[in-house]
Amino acid sequence: MDSSSEQREKHNQYITELREQDRWLPINNVARLMKNTLPVTTKVSKDAKECMQECVSEFISFVTSEASDRCATDKRKTINGEDILISLHALGFENYAEVLKIYLAKYRQQQAVKNQMMFERRDEEGEGELGDSNSVDLDEQLNLDHRPSQDDKDLQQDEVTDMISN
Repeated sequence: MDSSSEQREKHNQYITELREQDRWLPINNVARLMKNTLPVTTKVSKDAKECMQECVSEFISFVTSEASDRCATDKRKTINGEDILISLHALGFENYAEVLKIYLAKYRQQQAVKNQMMFERRDEEGEGELGDSNSVDLDEQLNLDHRPSQDDKDLQQDEVTDMISN
């Protein structure tokens, strides 16, 4: 191989690696989610984090691809929550779909309340735009704690155990 073809080959390999990396969720986010769902004393190896990163990313791509096909069939360009739920059912993940359906409803309800509070506060204060500090206050007022309690973790673990044993 001459030097120009070697450079092209290296460049193509680099581009392929970039594309693969773009498909994965950031490993720090995956590690944080793992840490939040496991007991405090649990340690997670780098290999386990990387494996989970690849698995979760592949799962998301799998479900998203199914939802995208559904949107294409319906001649739409935007995937919504219902598309994901239907895709989970179609792919045999009914248990996940039911839990996510509840989560989606709660999330939408919280967003509606949060938006209403922002509009009311804006009207009261006569401001055109809200700053970042106000959104933190709203999160506190709505009790939007993103870290699950130990009871939540125990319940999740019980649900996972039940799903595995069935």
